[in-house]
Amino acid sequence: MRAGMPIAAPGQTVGLLGGSFDPAHEGHAHLTREALKRLGVDRVWWLVSPGNPLKANPPAPIEERVARAQAVMDHPRVIVTDIETRLGTRFTAETLERLTALYPGVRFVWLMGADNLAQFHRWERWDWIMRNVPIAIFARPGTRLAARGARAADEYARWRLPAHAAGLIGRRKAPAWVFLDMPLNAMSSSAIRARGEWRRNG
Repeated sequence: MRAGMPIAAPGQTVGLLGGSFDPAHEGHAHLTREALKRLGVDRVWWLVSPGNPLKANPPAPIEERVARAQAVMDHPRVIVTDIETRLGTRFTAETLERLTALYPGVRFVWLMGADNLAQFHRWERWDWIMRNVPIAIFARPGTRLAARGARAADEYARWRLPAHAAGLIGRRKAPAWVFLDMPLNAMSSSAIRARGEWRRNG
């Protein structure tokens, strides 16, 4: 394992929360705590990405975003990492392929908010992700109806687990996904930037 990479042992289940975290905020932390509580994962890794290919404007420098994320989510079972920068991966599917090769025997679960599910079909090789990694989707303010009509949800409806079985998601072979309601936190990175509380790069 190369230097600076998170540690995980075969047999462990690791939740992966990816994003630009520009900036990280309590909404991310809230989702992570729910994942730790309800999914039976051993760890959650925050994958602070170099940049989001679907966003036109570059994020703040990754060092600043990682430092902010570590301050927001100080938890013994949560690791904040710039692993995508270290691996040189750009898209989620590529990152997941590398992680499954680097960590044989580790079960990964992709975590995301329902706002991402609504446009998940626009992601590079989104169907590969659905077929190869279990996914846990968490409700976000104003996204329940949009998520229900999402293409990914429709095409993979037969592989959806009921919410009460969420704790099994890490042990299920993909495709497998679950949608979880949770107490909603309306905080968003874009709102924080709009209020001028976070400096953008450039």
